Amino acid sequence: MESLVGWWDDFFWGSVVVVQVFLVSLVLMVLFGLLGSAAKLSGNKVLHTIANGYTVVFRGTPEILVLLLFYFGSAITLTAIAQFFDPTIKFIDIPPFWAGSIAIGLVVGSYATETFRGAFLGVDPGQIEAARALGISNFKTFIYIRIPAMWRLALPSFGNHMLSLIKDTALISVIGLQETMFVAEQATGTTGEPFVMYLTVGAIYLAFSSIITLTVIGFEKYGNKHLEVGK
Repeated sequence: MESLVGWWDDFFWGSVVVVQVFLVSLVLMVLFGLLGSAAKLSGNKVLHTIANGYTVVFRGTPEILVLLLFYFGSAITLTAIAQFFDPTIKFIDIPPFWAGSIAIGLVVGSYATETFRGAFLGVDPGQIEAARALGISNFKTFIYIRIPAMWRLALPSFGNHMLSLIKDTALISVIGLQETMFVAEQATGTTGEPFVMYLTVGAIYLAFSSIITLTVIGFEKYGNKHLEVGK
């Protein structure tokens, strides 16, 4: 433990970065998942094909490869666009925080797409028919009926996606983001004790995963209260 002296602050701020990446990626995961599932369930063949391509590509490609391709690919694309308007510009890149958050959101969002699609299909058709009979618009039906009914069905798998999301944040150290893994690598180079440093990172991620698990369990109990009342 003596080797950790002087590194506690770095691990704390690295953990803060992990939480920030997790929250941004979580929002993006939900957004990509909802858009992907809506496209798959739509009658539009073009949207359905795009959504299928999205899930096949991002579910079939290693997360770290997606991260690297997105980080370096976005830099090349942004530089080319900028040089088109101003040839004097040498190089533009996207910050590692946003590159990592978007890449992780895209990857886990591809899994969430299938989760949300299955959950939407599990919604009682009678509720939708009742909404149409009452003259409720499709948009309001989606917001006030489909989503509230869907989230209870999606929650168990959604919890697994959140666990994947928090663990995938460890990958962003490869593009230079100063989170816990990055701190552990620096501390290892200084102290020469990799076991202690990476064990500390493991404890941090275990704590985050435990919080997410307990939160999901709480939401499941809240969402299923009506089942307990009916017994």
